[in-house]
Amino acid sequence: MSTRAKVAVGGVAAGVILLWLLPLWAALLVMVGVPVVAYLALDPSQRRRLRNVNRKQLGR
Repeated sequence: MSTRAKVAVGGVAAGVILLWLLPLWAALLVMVGVPVVAYLALDPSQRRRLRNVNRKQLGR
């Protein structure tokens, strides 16, 4: 199993656990808020590199 697949399985498992333990609005807030905060914590140069990598994967 690749590393990305492991991360995806872990993310789905964490989402299911959050939905089971918390109300729907709180679980959605955590699932959306954590990646947004992580992205905003990056330096501008790191954000630019991340955007460029995503564009290359899309074939642009």
